[in-house]
Amino acid sequence: MGNIQSIERASKLLDLFSVNRPRLGISEISRELELAKGTVQGLVRTMASEGLLSQDTETRKYRLGSKVYELGAIFGKSLDVNQRARVFANEIAGRRKLIVRIGIWDKGSVLITLTAHAGSGSAPAGDFALRVPAYCTGMGKALLAFLDQKELDLYIEQTELNAFTPNTITDKDSLREELKLTKARGYASNREEHWLRRGAIAAPIWGRNHFLVASLALVGDPSRFLGEENDALIVELMETAREISLLMGHSH
Repeated sequence: MGNIQSIERASKLLDLFSVNRPRLGISEISRELELAKGTVQGLVRTMASEGLLSQDTETRKYRLGSKVYELGAIFGKSLDVNQRARVFANEIAGRRKLIVRIGIWDKGSVLITLTAHAGSGSAPAGDFALRVPAYCTGMGKALLAFLDQKELDLYIEQTELNAFTPNTITDKDSLREELKLTKARGYASNREEHWLRRGAIAAPIWGRNHFLVASLALVGDPSRFLGEENDALIVELMETAREISLLMGHSH
């Protein structure tokens, strides 16, 4: 039982770190986890010895260690959908001069596992964040629209629809209608809903037994997704998502 508790505490400790909060002191960790400082000190020492944390020599605060980066890189490079989609993502990014992303459904949000930029190849990471909300991103809506109805209902019930931009859908009935449209046409769109001056279209990627694996997104300036070019991009998006799905074992 003690080992299980230690693993849970270590996991919760790692969750405290973010891009906006890259370093934490013993007191902060103790307060956040509601643990005694002595307990936290023992925990962070063990995690630091295993490379999961490292200590800043000047501030004495802790940050994520190299082992976390190494494990993340292994995860991204070994993920089946990334391996199948990487060539397609690079080709579209180079040809269309757009950002191409792969995202998976994880714990009620979208985890970006692959990003391809024009001329720079692909890497397991995202531009602004590795994890983004589902309700206001193309990747997220392409996943939400095809969730099991009970899972979708639970997501909408439990999720607070905060406004990131003036275009973010914050009404739950409106979100349901948007997802119905997404499901009917087979792709989602993002009209500057998460970031201003950033639009996207996205489609689901399927695996064996019609399992929802991930979503594929084309991301760029919103003007790229207006008019005639948008029609061509939608065709390319849908065809590419279909090809990746076939490689993932999906049969239409």
